[in-house]
Amino acid sequence: FLALVILVFGFLVWLDLSERKIPVQYAKQVKGNKMYGGQSTFIPIKVNASGVMPIIFASAIIMFPQMIASFWPESGFYQWWATYMGAGSIVYSIVMPLLIIFFAFFYAQIQFNPDDVARNIQQYGGFVPGIRPGKPTADYLKKINNRITLFGAIFLAIIALIPGVLFAAVDVGGTLTSAFTATGLMIVVSVALEFDKQLQSQLMMKQYKGFLK
Repeated sequence: FLALVILVFGFLVWLDLSERKIPVQYAKQVKGNKMYGGQSTFIPIKVNASGVMPIIFASAIIMFPQMIASFWPESGFYQWWATYMGAGSIVYSIVMPLLIIFFAFFYAQIQFNPDDVARNIQQYGGFVPGIRPGKPTADYLKKINNRITLFGAIFLAIIALIPGVLFAAVDVGGTLTSAFTATGLMIVVSVALEFDKQLQSQLMMKQYKGFLK
């Protein structure tokens, strides 16, 4: 069980830190006696840019009817929903990944706007190597973002279903499985990585201050 927990956490960290770097080259510009630009950078597109939100939205939609029907536990709708749409059922295992993929794409469209990014790159004299500025760059960024989002959504769907099955297979008593849900694992990993990032930035600022003194 501990080995599976370590593997799942390692997979989540790898997924959370994965990103696609799209190179951007800025042309040289001469303004007065100074030369600007001529540098290369990249646009990072995270594989799991939406984080745990698709899983939360999908779980809320599936659990909301059951929560409302739980006020009438003797009703036929509650019994049907708990049997055929409850966690672990075949319908749940099909509907849950589809909802996660849908919300992952929906959230990615809100967060990343290829048209705005392409417009900003063109305004500052930049271009993606091999891609013409303007609409071709926007189409290229949109295609890359859709592919990345699809892979990230598939990974989220796997995380939402597979760990519970694996933990249940090795945890006979079932006392530890309930403590490791997909949403909880993602939140723990996200918070830990954000804490590490903030800690590294604080240490870097302290080193710069010591160097300047």
